[in-house]
Amino acid sequence: MFKKILIVILVGFIMIQFFPIDKTNPPLEPGMDFIRIKNTPPDIAKLIRNSCYDCHSNETKYPWYASIAPSSWFLKNHINEGRKELNFSTFATYESSRQIHKLEECAEMIEKKKMPLESYYLGHQDAKLSDEERKKLTDYFKFQIKETKIKNY
Repeated sequence: MFKKILIVILVGFIMIQFFPIDKTNPPLEPGMDFIRIKNTPPDIAKLIRNSCYDCHSNETKYPWYASIAPSSWFLKNHINEGRKELNFSTFATYESSRQIHKLEECAEMIEKKKMPLESYYLGHQDAKLSDEERKKLTDYFKFQIKETKIKNY
C-alpha cells in the first residue's frame, strides 16, 4: 500500500513538471527605472538590486528551483504580487503622490525588517541587510521622499 501511494505521488510530481512557469521578464525601459531616474549612488543601487529587484522589478533572476513545480508556482505568484505592489522598473510611470507613498512603504518595511522577506535569504545571502545597510537604505528612501515633494509640490 505504501509503495502504491509513493508511486502515485512520484507520478503526480512528474506530471506537474509539464506545467512550467513563464520566466520571461517584461521588457525594460531604462528611463523608467528607479535607480536611473533618481541617480542612485552605486553603493545604494547595489543594495536595492540585491535585496529588492528580484521581486520588485522586471529584472528577476530566477533561481534553479524556479524550474521545479510546485515551488515554481509559488515563486511566480510571489514575484507577480511583488511587482504589482511596487515595480522599480516602472517607477517613473507612478504619479508623484504614489512615488512618495511607495518610498514611505519602502523605508518602513526595511526599517521594521519586514523586507526583504526572511524566506528570500535562503537562496540569496547577499540580500541580507546589516543594520547599517538598513539605515543607509531607509535614509536614502526618506531623502527621495523629500526630493520628490520638493520637485512636485
